[in-house]
Amino acid sequence: MMQDAYQPGRVYQFNFPTVIRFGSGVWREIAPHLKQEKVQRPLLVTDATVAGLEFFHKIHEHLLENGLSPTVFCNISKNPIKSDVLKGRMAYHEAGCDAVLGVGGGAALDVARAVALAVHHTRDLFDYDDLTGGDVYVTEPIPPFYTVPTTAGTGSEVGRSAIISEDDTHRKRILFSPRLMARRVFADPTLTYALPPGPTAATGMDALTHNMEAFLARNFHPICDGVALEGMALIAGNIEKAVHEPQNETARALMLLGSIMGAIAFQKGLGVVHSMSHPLSTLVDMHHGLANAINLPYGMAFNLKYCPEKFQRMAQRLGLSSGRDIPDFLLQLNERLNLPTTLRAAGVKEEHLEPLTELAVQDFAHPNNPVPVSRADFAQLYRQAFGAC
Repeated sequence: MMQDAYQPGRVYQFNFPTVIRFGSGVWREIAPHLKQEKVQRPLLVTDATVAGLEFFHKIHEHLLENGLSPTVFCNISKNPIKSDVLKGRMAYHEAGCDAVLGVGGGAALDVARAVALAVHHTRDLFDYDDLTGGDVYVTEPIPPFYTVPTTAGTGSEVGRSAIISEDDTHRKRILFSPRLMARRVFADPTLTYALPPGPTAATGMDALTHNMEAFLARNFHPICDGVALEGMALIAGNIEKAVHEPQNETARALMLLGSIMGAIAFQKGLGVVHSMSHPLSTLVDMHHGLANAINLPYGMAFNLKYCPEKFQRMAQRLGLSSGRDIPDFLLQLNERLNLPTTLRAAGVKEEHLEPLTELAVQDFAHPNNPVPVSRADFAQLYRQAFGAC
């Protein structure tokens, strides 16, 4: 009999095109694989919180016990900045490292990827900004690069870009090249067990946003559309269990898969929700997943009238009778996850709305939205998300 459901305890391998080793316990494959690849001194890039957790110490000990000489770099910001990357590059060279192993959520994996780029690329880091054509300068070797996700959110483990902000203005830049994809991903759902309920909910809603915005993005890419539809179904069906039953392996596994699928799908593009959320990280240092969670219902309500047939297809995968139900479903989902449903409830002030609007207009994501978004549209959307109307 054919099995098409996740089986706890089984290890799977997917190739999209990065090799993804997926399943409980795959973190134990890291050292043998690095040794096979002739890696001896990996730089472990993570954040300070993950660096203090038991599973990270186990990974570190696992490398040492297998004769490797890892160096830990965890001096990174919640929203990564250029100086984080330059410090990581310095740590790599000072320790004589020969590979980069990113362990953590989106921030850690973005910094790890950017460090891998910067090791042998000596131009100013933002010369490689994809939005200014900087990918043409990615010509030097990239050291062996591997990823270990610990959240089901950004999907950065399978990405080929890193979002890094300027230190002073916090303007976001995109470092991109297909050569920045990890050589191998070790996706172990048990590593997400330690994530508290709030971050589990916020990162999960981030992944849901990736899938929904990718599906609606205006570019033609039916492959990504199919991935996004299944990804959003996996997340919607498992996010509450992952939040309220943190040791539920199946829920954690399917959330991690849904996150990976969102990152695969959003190579097609994103949209208005991300353009609303990026400025919240820049201006008030809000967690990106939380920003997406709050903005998602309002952004979906904005797009609904322009592509009702796509909303109907999403509704089918979300278990809803009509696409018109999606904005309310998302609001109610945030409530059940104990997330704020307005920007005001998350600490945003009314005086922030004008500068947020200006930053959103300049953001790179909304040109792929299914319908153009004007400055007036952003102003109205922020007021709705703020709870002012």
